[in-house]
Amino acid sequence: MKKIAFLTGTRADFGKIKSLIQILENQEDFEAHIFVTGMHMLEEYGYTLIEVERCGFKNISTFNNHTHEATMDLTLAKTISGFSAFVKTTQPDLIVIHGDRVEALAGAIVGSLNNILVAHIEGGELSGTIDELIRHATSKMSHIHFVANKNAKNLLKQMGELPESIFTIGSPDIDIMFSNTLPDLETVKTYYNIQFSNYAVAMFHPVTTEYNNMAVYAQNFVSALIASNKNYVVIFPNNDLGSKIILKAYKQLMQHEKFRVFPSVRFEYFLTLLKNAEFIIGNSSAGIREAPYYGIPTINIGTRQDNRSSLNSIINTSYNAKDIENAIACKKIIKTKEEVAFGIGNSAQAFLETLKLQTFWNTNHQKQFITLS
Repeated sequence: MKKIAFLTGTRADFGKIKSLIQILENQEDFEAHIFVTGMHMLEEYGYTLIEVERCGFKNISTFNNHTHEATMDLTLAKTISGFSAFVKTTQPDLIVIHGDRVEALAGAIVGSLNNILVAHIEGGELSGTIDELIRHATSKMSHIHFVANKNAKNLLKQMGELPESIFTIGSPDIDIMFSNTLPDLETVKTYYNIQFSNYAVAMFHPVTTEYNNMAVYAQNFVSALIASNKNYVVIFPNNDLGSKIILKAYKQLMQHEKFRVFPSVRFEYFLTLLKNAEFIIGNSSAGIREAPYYGIPTINIGTRQDNRSSLNSIINTSYNAKDIENAIACKKIIKTKEEVAFGIGNSAQAFLETLKLQTFWNTNHQKQFITLS
C-alpha cells in the first residue's frame, strides 16, 4: 500500500485537492493522509479545519504554522519544521501539494530533501505578484507535475522539466463544480442568512509586492462597492501581508444593509453562490478560473492575476475607485459561457489512473533537467 500525504493551508487549495483525496479514500492500494495547517487553523478566517474534518477523511493531522510576526519567510520556516516532523512519523511514499502558497513550497522542500517523491498540482501557470516566484520554485523542487492544460505543460518544459513527469489532468475543482453534491441556492442563503434576491461576490486579496499601496487599494475597492448600490457577498482575503489592511477597510461594510461579510464560506456553498451571482469582483483566481465555467462575468482589479487567461467575460480594471465603479456599471457584463481550458471535470479519475502506473513510482528522485532544442 502506498501512503499519499496531502498538504493544505487554505480554503482555496483544499478545494483544489478535495476530489483527489476523496477518490483515494476507498482505494485498497492507497492510504491518504492530510496535513492541515495555515489559514485553516485561524479563527479570524473561519477556522476552516472544521470544513476539512466534515469530509470524514480517515487520517487528518494539524499544525499551527503561524508566528507572531506573521511574515511569509517565518511561516515558511515553521511549516518546514512541522511538516518535517509529520513526514518522519507518517513516512509517505508521495507528497501532494498545490499551487503557489508558502505551505506548498515547504512541502516540496521537505519532500525533496528527504528523498520522497513530490507531486505539484497546477504548476506551470502565470500570474502576478510573489505567487509567481513561489509557484515556479515549488515546481523546481517537485518531481511530478499534475497540470491543468497544455500551456502549463509547455511552460514547465521550458523550465527544464521532463515531459514524462508532466501529467495533464485539468483543474481538480472542476470535478466538484459540476458534481451533484452542490447545495441548492436557498439552502446556502438560509445557512448564511443571505436575504438578497440578486447579489455579486466580492473577494479582494493583498498584493504583497504592492504592500505600500494596499490601504489606498482597499479603500478604493470598498468605496466603489458602496457607490454601486448593489448587493454583495464579501469573503475575507487570504492572510498574506496586507490582509489586515483590507480587513480594516471592510469594517465599513459590516453593518451595511447591502453587504454580507464572511471570514470564509464552505467550498461547495461558495460554488453555489458563485454560480448564481450577478458577477464576481476583486482579484481572486475564482474570477479567472471558476466563474467563466459558470458563465459568470468577472471584474478583475489590478495586477494580481496578470498573465492569466483573458476571456470576453473578464473586465480588467485599475485600482482607481472611479474605474472600478465604471466597470461595475459597464454594459458588457452579460452572462456568456465561454470555452475555458482547465479540464472537463475528470481530474480525480485521471489522477488515480496515473498513480496506478508503475512507471509513475519509478520516477527518478534525482532531479533531471532537459535542454530545449
